[in-house]
Amino acid sequence: MQNTNTAHLAFDTLIVGAGSMGIAAGYYLSKAGNRVLMIDAGNPPHDTGAHHGSTRLIRHAYGEGVAYVPLALHAQQLWHELEQQARTAIFARTGVTNIGLASDPFLQKVQQSATQYGLHLETHSGTEASKRWPAWQLSAAQVVCFEPDAGVLFCERAISSYRELATALGATLLPDTRVARIDVHGQSSVSVVTDKGERFSGRDLVVCAGRRTRQLLAPLGVDLPVTRVRKCFAWFESGHKVFTPDVFAGFIAESAVGHFYGFPDLDGSGLKIGRHDAGQPVSADAPLAPFGDEASDLADLQSFLQLHLPAAGKLRTGKVCEYDMTPDADFIIDRIPACPNVHVATGFSGHGFKFASAIGEALAEGILHGESRIDLSMFSCERFNVG
Repeated sequence: MQNTNTAHLAFDTLIVGAGSMGIAAGYYLSKAGNRVLMIDAGNPPHDTGAHHGSTRLIRHAYGEGVAYVPLALHAQQLWHELEQQARTAIFARTGVTNIGLASDPFLQKVQQSATQYGLHLETHSGTEASKRWPAWQLSAAQVVCFEPDAGVLFCERAISSYRELATALGATLLPDTRVARIDVHGQSSVSVVTDKGERFSGRDLVVCAGRRTRQLLAPLGVDLPVTRVRKCFAWFESGHKVFTPDVFAGFIAESAVGHFYGFPDLDGSGLKIGRHDAGQPVSADAPLAPFGDEASDLADLQSFLQLHLPAAGKLRTGKVCEYDMTPDADFIIDRIPACPNVHVATGFSGHGFKFASAIGEALAEGILHGESRIDLSMFSCERFNVG
């Protein structure tokens, strides 16, 4: 059982935000004997952060940039280790199809990633792919790069598993609690004050509070260029067997109607798809308008289905989520230069969850050893002139 009686405890590390990255960091720190307090505005896993919606893709041949590949491969290894530790299924090897034109930079980076790191990648024309995966309606000009070793992560199971393991190792989780303020006391101590007036202190602080990260760090003179964007995803009827995981893989598709992602019908809940680009910017504390409030919510998804997956049936249910976007869509994972005992992980721009295991470990290593085994320099906040 988790320990929530914090009055008499001293902590080495405070973690604000016990979602994807925070709960993983809490586990790896606790595993090393670090005394950890994790504070979350919800009760993870929950539906108000970036980890809800049941599933996420994990890809290794990475269209967002070849530099991500070592992080993806290490994250995959750690997800397998989590499965063993938690004795629950975290990953399903469904394969992932990357779809686009040969000229698309995304697809070129997928192929470059596979070549540079010796990853298994099969390349097909759109016509060939439509025969192999009969749900797809693709043109001869489209190219499909299939990565058979990629697949699906069950994100809420992963969060639950990290939570259970971390608290069993002695980590303290304080759920349903918002942090109102951060106070830095020189180079060796930091404290947080909750909206209930409680104060907790530690040597190090990790801030990975999603949309509230920018707001919490602003009083320290840190202005992170992260914008909150509303996105939509939905499940559709999939009575046809062409959408079961034995004949339909997860996918990322650059299409004439946008950039979409999706999942096979894994458990009878239907075909899940979402749009990765577009979306509506919203302020940090604004409620997200429910699915269907924007005319484009359903129309965008249906336009993609009609064009490429016409066997999909009617809408079952739609949901909204949020991306915390940086200007270059790359992450921010760093120490705050003016406050070296304050670490930040934010701006995951809709493609961060797959890396949560490796990022959590890297945050822990940075606190325990001063550096991580994976080079995270490309995610420095200094690229945005953040002091």
